[in-house]
Amino acid sequence: MSHGAAFAPEVADRPGGTALVAALAGQGAGFRIGGEGAVEAGSGCFETLTGGSLGGARRVVRSQGSWLASFAVNARLFGIGPGVRVAVPGRLSQSLALYAALEGLALGACVHLLDGLRVDRMARAVAERGTHVIYATPVHLAQMVACGVVWPDLRLVLVGGAKLEAGLRVALMAVAPGAEVREFYGAAEASFITLAGPGDGAETVGRPYPGVELRIRDGEGRDLPAGAVGQVWLRSPYVFQRYAGDDPGSARWHEGWLCVGEIGALTPAGLVLRGRAGRMVTVAGQNVFPEEIERFLAGLPGVERAAVLARADGLRGHVLMAVLTGDRACEGEIMAAARARLGATLAPRRVIWRQDWPVLGSGKTDLGVLQREVDAWR
Repeated sequence: MSHGAAFAPEVADRPGGTALVAALAGQGAGFRIGGEGAVEAGSGCFETLTGGSLGGARRVVRSQGSWLASFAVNARLFGIGPGVRVAVPGRLSQSLALYAALEGLALGACVHLLDGLRVDRMARAVAERGTHVIYATPVHLAQMVACGVVWPDLRLVLVGGAKLEAGLRVALMAVAPGAEVREFYGAAEASFITLAGPGDGAETVGRPYPGVELRIRDGEGRDLPAGAVGQVWLRSPYVFQRYAGDDPGSARWHEGWLCVGEIGALTPAGLVLRGRAGRMVTVAGQNVFPEEIERFLAGLPGVERAAVLARADGLRGHVLMAVLTGDRACEGEIMAAARARLGATLAPRRVIWRQDWPVLGSGKTDLGVLQREVDAWR
């Protein structure tokens, strides 16, 4: 993954081209793009950053071989290689964008770094440069698709970081009618975990990525039967080594298996995720995963983006609040649909409308900003 002579292990993530050149100059030495603190990764390793949606971004140490292994898989699955033009809209300080850029370069593709451009210019660049493949989060895609630029040459959209909602999928296909859309579920600590295909259930995140084994276990570490909800554990050649510094991190290891804190179930249709253990809240004695309610709200007319967050409540433990962008005139119908689906106790008590949507460098929703708004709401 690396060639050259001059090398500085801590690299600023902008401009992206300069960052990649600097990172690749170390002849196998450790590096990190973005973030703070001295690089701890040694020869043959590097550091990347977690998305940070549940708190500050963590520094992850992994071997270069852990990514090279999946580069080879994706060359076979998706035909990424010489002559293929790959667009990367995210910042290289985050693992999804860094992965996409390094994979393209390692496989001989032409990589187009779009970070730093205005959203409308990103969308036009995808069209004008004849892009074949794009790696993006749903947030990045929603921003670019809203510009209405048609992408006639796009043949593959790889979506990670969050679930691709049905409405965005339809809008995406309208501007890129020749593109195959493949969702994947992964984490900075684990890289690819599952990959969804055309035959997988819409409610799932797909089936295990090649080389990945999955198990669903209870809190005592016992394997659960198919369809049961529990902790998602995985074993694969793509996982990280450790967190940098003294950070114990949120992931857990046990006898070669890794859990990144996700709760879900393995079904015949694929892996169904309920949500992150760290976001689960208790409302009137019931365990609630805000992500499930977010997915429901995002599918309603008038909702463009949705986040559900909890406020402390003396009677119920917590109550839920919805933060939305979209058409305020639909609020009555949205709240009625939520109560009909979830019941009065679990439905969001109030809606906070925003004109813009706070995102992290990874393209994920900045839940910290939204939580502070919910906590301050009167």
